[in-house]
Amino acid sequence: MDAVIGAVTQLWRYPVSSLAGERLDAISVGTQTIDGDRLFGLVDVSNDEIARPDRDAKWHKVPRIRTRLSQACELEIAIPDGDWLAAPGAESDRAVSAYLGFEASIRPFRQENAAPDYAGPLTAERYRKTPVHLLTTASLARARLKALHPDGAADPRRFRPNIVVDIAAVEGSFPETEWIGRKLAIGDLLLTISEPCRRCGFTIIAQDGFDHDPAILRNLVRHNAHNLGVYCTVDRPARVEIGETMRLF
Repeated sequence: MDAVIGAVTQLWRYPVSSLAGERLDAISVGTQTIDGDRLFGLVDVSNDEIARPDRDAKWHKVPRIRTRLSQACELEIAIPDGDWLAAPGAESDRAVSAYLGFEASIRPFRQENAAPDYAGPLTAERYRKTPVHLLTTASLARARLKALHPDGAADPRRFRPNIVVDIAAVEGSFPETEWIGRKLAIGDLLLTISEPCRRCGFTIIAQDGFDHDPAILRNLVRHNAHNLGVYCTVDRPARVEIGETMRLF
């Protein structure tokens, strides 16, 4: 197949691992990562444990903390009903700690991710997957996940994709899971679909606009071997914008 099968409807990056993502009109995809994606982690100062909302309830409020990068690529965060604050820094750490109820700190994964005057500690990346996480509306829509769980909110934010592509529903199928090993082009970007994205407990956690919902994950376990969406490696880097068309090879 070498025909247009869909178009990009959402683009996301996640400046801080586990915190809310930043929805954008365009992203720049390099060979190893998306510019501005997963540059920082949030840690419990008492033991340097990095945030794990999928495993520990003390982190369940973390996905409600908003993040963004300035035009100068400097991180800003905002707790619910709070102002935007520069991070990492003492003021932002105080705000996050007060919100979570224990001492926490935002730390860069690498020195070059932080502002030039940052002299604080670093933290290790929890994991590193392939550069791009892609999800289709067909897998989310009434033809599949919504059909399996009509009362649930199949919101893309549960699954933290970088690229959401609108394609026609495929009855009874999570279509991108069936594309492993194939190539796709989104505008000038060329990707290889390398592996399914195995879902974890993060998908059930409440965020702004939807509630805690264990049935989301139960249905993925039963009907798609824990998976939703796919990871992709980059064959040809490019800038991607909303509305770009997708071709599958």
